Amino acid sequence: MKVLVTGSQGYIGTILVPMLIKEGHEVVGLDTDYYERCTFTGILPDINTIHKDVRDVQKHDVEGFDAVIHLAGLSNDPLGDYRPELTQEINEKASIKLAQAAKEVGVKRFLFASSCSNYGAAGEDFLTEKAVFNPVTPYGRSKVRVEAALSKMADRNFSPVFISASTAYGVSPRLRFDLVTNNLTAWAFTTGRVHLKSDGSPWRPIMHIEDISRAYIAALQAPRESVHNEGFNVGTTTENYQIREIADMVKDVVPGCEIDYAPDAGPDKRYYRVDCNKIARVLRDFKPQWTARRGIEQLYTEYKKVGLSLEEFEGPKYMRIAHIKGLVDEGQLDENLRWKQSTKRAMEADNE
Repeated sequence: MKVLVTGSQGYIGTILVPMLIKEGHEVVGLDTDYYERCTFTGILPDINTIHKDVRDVQKHDVEGFDAVIHLAGLSNDPLGDYRPELTQEINEKASIKLAQAAKEVGVKRFLFASSCSNYGAAGEDFLTEKAVFNPVTPYGRSKVRVEAALSKMADRNFSPVFISASTAYGVSPRLRFDLVTNNLTAWAFTTGRVHLKSDGSPWRPIMHIEDISRAYIAALQAPRESVHNEGFNVGTTTENYQIREIADMVKDVVPGCEIDYAPDAGPDKRYYRVDCNKIARVLRDFKPQWTARRGIEQLYTEYKKVGLSLEEFEGPKYMRIAHIKGLVDEGQLDENLRWKQSTKRAMEADNE
């Protein structure tokens, strides 16, 4: 298939793209590349990439593709809370516009990066795909609204698929340190403390980014009738953990560290665990290969290899919200998170 991957230069995109290519797909990326100065390790996939803000995508950008995998967006709750109206504009309105353009030019399959965080404050029960969404952040609410809009667009020629991923972890060229497993392992390595900012009680499903990528590939290659207008909790049911359980695993892996809690640590309002039996049953080609402990070991090994420091991982290079605010302060981005004209001209020149 010829596949367009938006967000191709992000945390998951830089892992997913090489895996798609290995499967024999022709891949084109689309990314505004807010994080071009944030490469952690390794190299980015060398593919044809459309350097464009997802808000500016036109029909000709998506013409000729068999499928779109839509990862692009403001990627976490702090960014979502920074300017909620921008989360609505980028994560919601632009996603719907992209899907409409894709449908109009004949793209058959549209895989949308949703999230298990849509379940929000859900309690102790295991949640299937039939559970009611209860998002508690602008980020989560944007995902829910996009799912609803895309579902209405489904017809015999256009198949949206909703990939509700567990909280990701694992090494990537564009590593994110705001994700719980990556973050706790980084604290342990750089300070000797597994630093919890909540009381450790919330449940969270977690999954390695390579396995999340395998879910996208399985959904892309599955028969239409298996995935048409369907949502999937992406994870493994046994890989639901309370945050303090993840902290205990980090303590076991990283030598000489202890667990500590922030002075104001309290319960996190995001509290959910999910049932992932549907994807195992329907997408038989989806075969997860990672466990949380193995992922922590991978992270620890990579942190040692690069000599990660506290100042680095907590600083503006890798903290998404701090990096974006820094680009605004430098005059690289305007207040609407658009590249200034000089930068925009350079990006357009790349596309010519």
